[in-house]
Amino acid sequence: LVSVPACCSARYNLALLACFGFFLLYALRVNLSVALVDMVEPNTSLAKNMTSSVCPEHSSTINVPRNTTGEKYSWDADTQGWILGSFFYGYIITQIPGGYLASKTGGKLLLGFGIFGTSVFTLLTPLAANLGVGYLIAVRALEGLGEGVTFPAMHSMWSSWAPPLERSKLLSISYAGAQLGTVVSLPLSGLICYYMNWVYVFYIFGALGVLWWFFWMCLVSDTPETHRSISHAEKEYILSSLKDQLSTQKSVPWRPMLQSLPLWAIVVAHFSYNWTFYTLLTLLPTYMKEILRFDAQENGFLSALPYFGCWLCIILSGQIADYLREKQNFSTVCVRKCFTLIGMIGPAVFLVAAGFIGCNYALAVAFVTISTTLGGFCTSGYSINHLDIAPSYAGILLGITNSFATIPGMVGPVIAKNLTHNNTVEEWQIVFYIAASINLFGAIFFALFASGEVQDWAVSGYHLHRN
Repeated sequence: LVSVPACCSARYNLALLACFGFFLLYALRVNLSVALVDMVEPNTSLAKNMTSSVCPEHSSTINVPRNTTGEKYSWDADTQGWILGSFFYGYIITQIPGGYLASKTGGKLLLGFGIFGTSVFTLLTPLAANLGVGYLIAVRALEGLGEGVTFPAMHSMWSSWAPPLERSKLLSISYAGAQLGTVVSLPLSGLICYYMNWVYVFYIFGALGVLWWFFWMCLVSDTPETHRSISHAEKEYILSSLKDQLSTQKSVPWRPMLQSLPLWAIVVAHFSYNWTFYTLLTLLPTYMKEILRFDAQENGFLSALPYFGCWLCIILSGQIADYLREKQNFSTVCVRKCFTLIGMIGPAVFLVAAGFIGCNYALAVAFVTISTTLGGFCTSGYSINHLDIAPSYAGILLGITNSFATIPGMVGPVIAKNLTHNNTVEEWQIVFYIAASINLFGAIFFALFASGEVQDWAVSGYHLHRN
């Protein structure tokens, strides 16, 4: 097998366009957690109740003329929890159908329209907020429906585009866009709220999503065979590298699939990792504002720092993982397990530490940043293990594991909001403890039961045992 150069190749172009797509998806997903701080009337009762357990003010705030034209709504903490969680109620519904549809019809249209739909609903968010909380929750749930198909569709496309030894690289490039979207949209949303008006947060990102959709529809194809401008050499290279791995069966082997322990290892790891990830993603701006007392402008940049670290880590660990498999002859399962252990135990340790350093906010930011950064190792760990054990059904498998992994997004922030009613440091320590112990359990479970081989049920005819 002669490897085909990466530069300007169709598969790397797909990875880059997908990277932009996921960039926008996450920008559309997290912009609400920043804008929400600005959409809600500042709570006057909280300001008087300054207990000794909350850190002192330290922002040397320069009074910049600040735009306050945006509407303000009087939503309490519980309502805000529901607004932030509503996205996931839509998101969980379309995971498995998305994976199934992608395996039947291809991922291009599904992914394209998933992002297009999300962008359109984002454009409608300010209108919905004006109409009332119910409308806002409905629009966010619909955004979730649109985003739900995207990851399974992408996994499904990679099952016919990614040569086995380039999997970690290609997938880490495309999914790293998600972290980058978080990195850019958190501070940018903060600045837009600060200098313009929170409605523009939704208008700007929504419009970019629609623009991306045009490029995606023109430049991408479902398989190497149907691509307009792919070189003959690259097409042959991809197809020959995958020939033993794909199944020609038309029906999905649901039963052996759901009885497969390696699949459940991914489910548990995915659930555990997302518990920490979503708790931080939706609540980090709140923690920084209420406990560490940063103002919104600082808050955006500091909230984004952890995801910048994570983005770097994903890109680098993807390169390292494939290097270890290709050049150092490490087994796939060894690489997946090691990367998952680093990516889950590391964050657990630093997250607990972050709860214990009181008001030393430089250390708090450092610990939360290291915690999230190390999580990036998981992308080359459990996160693409679906393609190792069943490339033909990778989209469906991701749909299954992501359904379970969406539950923390619905439950985590609500539990965290309930545990932190008085916003004391002790209350937040409990939130961090819970997240860390769930992470630890997931890491150990994956290390015990994961596999790196294509499973028997995933290739044509079960009786053909491959070594």
